[in-house]
Amino acid sequence: MSEDRARAEILARVRHASVGQSAKDIAQELATLDTGPPPVPKTSDLCCAFFAQVLRNGGTLDMAADRSTAVKAVANYLLANFRSSKIVASGDPRLAAFPWREAGVLPRFGTARSGDAAALSFARLAVAETGAIVTYTGRNNAAGHNLLAESHIVLLDLGDLYPTLEDAWAQIHHDLHHQGRPRGINFIAGPSSTADVEAQLVLGAHGPRRWHIIALGDVPESTLNTARRLAGQADQSAE
Repeated sequence: MSEDRARAEILARVRHASVGQSAKDIAQELATLDTGPPPVPKTSDLCCAFFAQVLRNGGTLDMAADRSTAVKAVANYLLANFRSSKIVASGDPRLAAFPWREAGVLPRFGTARSGDAAALSFARLAVAETGAIVTYTGRNNAAGHNLLAESHIVLLDLGDLYPTLEDAWAQIHHDLHHQGRPRGINFIAGPSSTADVEAQLVLGAHGPRRWHIIALGDVPESTLNTARRLAGQADQSAE
């Protein structure tokens, strides 16, 4: 059977199934559908589950107990990867209040441009189930940060970490109701990659090649080491 004929038959079946169906009938059928089993995390520790998913997705992680430690983590990342102290940062008011001079970081607040080595964003929230962070784009947080720089560094307040996608969407709907609609809502769960060409994994195909999370919160180092083991990576606690 040709592809065109198969497509035509499938569409014909869909049209036939919907003939004579009222909105009430459709609503009743939808009500009988189950939502499926909830996700079963490999650990009950929410932070550990999130860290493990970030690592599985090809991201890297740092932890920071406060803003000064977070600034040092940004500085160390820039030095290790680019031998630089420069970064383009979104206009999120939380970032403007960070003590950048303490670590010698030189942020340019604005929009990322092609050729920028690293961009910095502040996540609105994150999802432990998938390891994704969520950003709202708009005047103070241009979408280019997610697309144009070679590395995307994301600060995350662990108080904004949610267990599942359903929990995350509940918070997003709350934000939409109380704060208005942003230009865009982005779920980002790893560096840009594709395997469409000859089934070869290519990083940076349509966005950053590196994706680095700096988690703000009081979390034991052992949590990250446990996450590494869950993600199939070596435990670095003895290094």
